[in-house]
Amino acid sequence: MKTKKKKIIFYDNYKKDLQNKISSLTNNDLDLLKQDIVKTSKKKGVVYLLGNGGSISTANHISVDLLKNAKINSKSLYNDNLITCFSNDYGYENWMQKYLEYNVNNKDLIIFLSASGESKNILKAANFAKKKKINFFSLTGFKKNNSLNNISKNKIWINSSSYNKVEIVHFTLLAIIVDMIIGKTNYKSNL
Repeated sequence: MKTKKKKIIFYDNYKKDLQNKISSLTNNDLDLLKQDIVKTSKKKGVVYLLGNGGSISTANHISVDLLKNAKINSKSLYNDNLITCFSNDYGYENWMQKYLEYNVNNKDLIIFLSASGESKNILKAANFAKKKKINFFSLTGFKKNNSLNNISKNKIWINSSSYNKVEIVHFTLLAIIVDMIIGKTNYKSNL
């Protein structure tokens, strides 16, 4: 009985913590990123989503939702051939920046996803975007003054040091933004 009660308490506490983290985001946080995405689309730019680890799954999923459901030109860079080729030729810490050098322009928007805000490949790519005056937005967690937040003008920070919680909230807020762009939460998958 004690084990079952501990599991229920753990679940309830976890769920409550996630709800608090999502509730702490302001409408301004969500609306600013939504507006950046819509402006990028109106300029015929591309929305790029970049991350490492679990953030790759979020980047892939949201990129497809933006493209298919919201009709926003969007790309994630997670092609094993691309990553291994560019990492081999330029070094892992440089592969994202090199991809951006070949592909992005000032009409585009880059969304960087990083739980820690300290991934070298993301930091190099963000510094490149900043230098080239390419609009970017960062979603991070862990320390509020992490390196990515320090170089990002537009950012959303999640107050958590749990990878899973930060990544869950990142996914949730990006999915909310997709639905905000569409203007409804229930729709057919073949819009």
